[in-house]
Amino acid sequence: MSVFDQFSFPPVSSCLDPDIQQKIDTKTKPPGSLGVLENIASQLSRIQRTVTPSVSNSQMIVFAADHGVVDQGISAFPQEVTPQMVANFLAGGAAVSVFCEQHGVPLKVVDVGVKADIPPHPLLINAKVAYGSEDFMLRAAMTNQQLEQAMEVGIDQANVAVDSGVELLMFGEMGIGNTCVASCMISALTGMSGAETAGPGTGLNADGISHKANVIQSSLKRAESTLGRSLKDWSIQDVGEQCGGFEIIAMAGAMLQSAKRGVAFVVDGFICTAAYAYAWKVQSNISEYAIFAHQSNETAHQTVLTYLNARPVLSLDLRLGEGSGAILAYPIIKSATVFIARMASFADAGVSDGQ
Repeated sequence: MSVFDQFSFPPVSSCLDPDIQQKIDTKTKPPGSLGVLENIASQLSRIQRTVTPSVSNSQMIVFAADHGVVDQGISAFPQEVTPQMVANFLAGGAAVSVFCEQHGVPLKVVDVGVKADIPPHPLLINAKVAYGSEDFMLRAAMTNQQLEQAMEVGIDQANVAVDSGVELLMFGEMGIGNTCVASCMISALTGMSGAETAGPGTGLNADGISHKANVIQSSLKRAESTLGRSLKDWSIQDVGEQCGGFEIIAMAGAMLQSAKRGVAFVVDGFICTAAYAYAWKVQSNISEYAIFAHQSNETAHQTVLTYLNARPVLSLDLRLGEGSGAILAYPIIKSATVFIARMASFADAGVSDGQ
């Protein structure tokens, strides 16, 4: 049995929809005046099956791995930055670290495939599948066994979080070269060309972006030749094996398991959106559990969000990754739960409602 076969779960129940909408509409405000906050409050209420949802117990999980395609010169930063940044996360110095501390959200870092041994740390989970993926310009990024192992890493981390009472999961990533990997996966999943999905990532100039697009196109052609079938006929396993990244696959597994366990999750930027797109191809009902944090400044992100029919909470020209956008969206998500749970109704406040 494939690891993908376990993700059969129904859509979110609509049994409380009338009660949820009535509670939102009878707050002391004009109908719909809290905009996206009302949508988030309704979504979380449906997921948690209560008219008083909560996200007070939330967690950020950052998955980290390296990528063989870096050998093709598709990143402005060298590969040794991956373990260096993981150390920065653990020391509390990264953007996601300080924002998590600001909002009281615990941070965990999961090594799924960093090309270095990272010293033990209380915030680090060592779940290394391999010391980085293969260069998918030349060969498949990973084996089927490694694909399933990476998925299981994400599944396990989601289970640990949900079992501990976490009400909202947020995901981030770290891995030099993973913007190229995400772009290649998006191309494989949607049929978009490398020119459409390639962007600056860590700061490539126009020539660098053009080179990245060419690497993506060449890699997909290599994979089609290897598999003996065109892109449109690839299975979800084919996409993961041929051009996936360990941290992206693990994140997809965590998203799927979070939804299967009935817990909402927050999708960060472009790379996390690629993980979500992969998970969505496995089980489309996952869409009801996802909250999209922001539209990033990465070239193809808006196009992919439109493809997924996703509406992000923020648009701040972010292009950092590592879960930074997800944690920045967290206080807005929390405000959505606060207003539905604590804001007075017209009857409670003695205020005349509208007609």
